[in-house]
Amino acid sequence: MSENPAVPQRPTALGMHVRPGSDEPAPSDPRPPSGVLVPGGRRGAPAPPGRRPARLADPRSYVWAVGVVLLLAFPFYLDRFWLQAGLFAMAAAIGAIGINLLTGATGQLSMGHAFFLAVGAYGYCVFAADDGAGLTGLGLPTWLAAVLAVLVAGVAGGLFSPIAGRLSGAYLGIATLALVFIGQHVMFNAYDLTGGANGRDVPPLSLFGLTFDDRELVVADVPFGSAEKLWYAGLVALLACALFARGVLRGRPGRAMNAIRDHRIAAGVLGVPVARHRAAVFVLSSMYAGLAGVLLALVFQRTVPDYFGITLSLDYLAMIVIGGLGSVSGAVAGAVFVSLLPQLLTRYSDALPFISAPGTGGIAPGEAARYLYGAAVVLVVLFLPGGLVRVAARRRVRTDPGEQR
Repeated sequence: MSENPAVPQRPTALGMHVRPGSDEPAPSDPRPPSGVLVPGGRRGAPAPPGRRPARLADPRSYVWAVGVVLLLAFPFYLDRFWLQAGLFAMAAAIGAIGINLLTGATGQLSMGHAFFLAVGAYGYCVFAADDGAGLTGLGLPTWLAAVLAVLVAGVAGGLFSPIAGRLSGAYLGIATLALVFIGQHVMFNAYDLTGGANGRDVPPLSLFGLTFDDRELVVADVPFGSAEKLWYAGLVALLACALFARGVLRGRPGRAMNAIRDHRIAAGVLGVPVARHRAAVFVLSSMYAGLAGVLLALVFQRTVPDYFGITLSLDYLAMIVIGGLGSVSGAVAGAVFVSLLPQLLTRYSDALPFISAPGTGGIAPGEAARYLYGAAVVLVVLFLPGGLVRVAARRRVRTDPGEQR
């Protein structure tokens, strides 16, 4: 029987026409036969009629889901030591993301990151504490004090940004190094603001009627103290900072930052305002450091000037080199490695050879940790320039058959 030309042909999802009452494609089927190379480098392969090939879910999605569940469940099972170690790692990760935007993505060497962490930590104390005992305090709501401390760190970065916009390389590193020495002098001598060498207490954060202090809050028969409560606040802050930085790096600002890093003169010729972008990234990096300083102060519950020295700035540079320059996930991975290593060595110093407890002679855990991640920096520079994230990227390329042609 001949085909009735009055009956219209119905299009399918693949763009071919099918005769009514039949699953066979019409002769005008535009699909290429199997084995024929089409534009784009793909080869046509006929699929079974009426069926679409099943696609397996990305295994990484399952890994992320398991990781999120574990992070949310940790406060119910881990003791205070591990929770505090995790909070230190979260604060370090936030600060490392900030300096990675400046140094890794824009190519601006900064040795003064510790100064902006100190601005955030002490700024929160001044805004949140009550005036008394010879110390200045404004007594503002603690959530507002945290926001203002981050903004003050950004303002401090903005005041320095004209210099950051015009210097580069070792010159900017030396200029930012001066910030650390100036900050140390102020912290030791401005007793009304910082409490001098002994530091000052940190008021607990209060948000939505919940106070993040050591008063126990029972959740599912588990007592929640300050560490358990701050755990979730730290997770939210780290997630927000990571997503924002990732959006910046994947957008037009990120492309401009990479262009400035790779070839500053060519970026200027193409119309990128180099000095403006450098200054803006320096302010953003300072705000990240200020938020990290606020979280560190809440975890420590006391701020001391000795902590915010040149060693802390070097630690942050080691974090981004080990983890991977210009990568958000690399900054997080490097921060976890550098911040957790000395704490683990301290906890297990009795069971490790050549390491002794602090104050008992021999190699202290803090010194051993610096030797180890100093060696890690050398190994990464020599054999793995992309950092730890490069290892994960290589494994993903090997195991993903979709990447092979």
